[in-house]
Amino acid sequence: MAHTLYRHFTTQAELDAEYDVERSVPDFMVYARHFIDESKLARHRLECRLDVPYGPTRDEHLDLFPAGKGAPILVFFHGGYWRMLSSKEFSCVALGPVSAGVTVVNVNYSLCPKVSIDEITRQARAAVAWTFRKAASFGGDPSRIYVSGHSAGGQLTAMCMNTDWEADYGLPADVVKGGFPVSGVFDLRPIRYTAMQPAIQLDDGVILRNSPQLLLPRRTAAPMLFSVGGAEPAEFQRQTRDYQQHWENAGNRAMVLEQPGRNHFDAIYGFEDARSPLCEALFRLMGVDGAGRRPRF
Repeated sequence: MAHTLYRHFTTQAELDAEYDVERSVPDFMVYARHFIDESKLARHRLECRLDVPYGPTRDEHLDLFPAGKGAPILVFFHGGYWRMLSSKEFSCVALGPVSAGVTVVNVNYSLCPKVSIDEITRQARAAVAWTFRKAASFGGDPSRIYVSGHSAGGQLTAMCMNTDWEADYGLPADVVKGGFPVSGVFDLRPIRYTAMQPAIQLDDGVILRNSPQLLLPRRTAAPMLFSVGGAEPAEFQRQTRDYQQHWENAGNRAMVLEQPGRNHFDAIYGFEDARSPLCEALFRLMGVDGAGRRPRF
């Protein structure tokens, strides 16, 4: 009988087939070029302040896309399996929100194997703390901070939602008002058995400390909006379903954005258009009317 690595998977090849997202689409470079080109457009079209330090190391910087005085804030964490890419390839996520009055804080962080996922999670939390403390310097509303991220950034989003901000940072317990992980990885155990392990270097402690699925969610009034593409590998869809259930079982609120036919990469294209279903769902989560304002009832 074959030894089980994770769930029903018995070989690295089986897990690579589920978690190697570049191989899940016919031509990954189509999407890579899209993100680069649209991100250049965003930096050209939108007001931006690039490479603003939020921590002591050279990797800890962020790109600000202000939307005006008193605007709600979306903090975004990029994907890349914690080992590649940067904030610059994801400037495009600011196009839709900023055009509708939402300020975007696009976070850069150190990568594996230079640092561990423990450190990346710490940096993500530090970026949120910096955003709260410095919001007035770029016109943002510190009482309306939301977090979002794609793929590995979805894990960072969930970890920020599960942070004791009061005890650890001296901030209001409800500093984060909601989260929006897209195509997130919430259980790191299978990644240990994939071809990515030499770069990510997971061990039992890192996995247990940084897998939202293995942690008891904090009770919070802040809702979470979950989304994953209908054409993504089955494991990504399952991970999102399982963590949504885990989040709700703790007594927390969840919303769901279905994206039929979307793959792991174009599942975040909707950030580029304020009229997209993705942005409309984001604005509902944030409680704004699409112009950065609280709705009037």
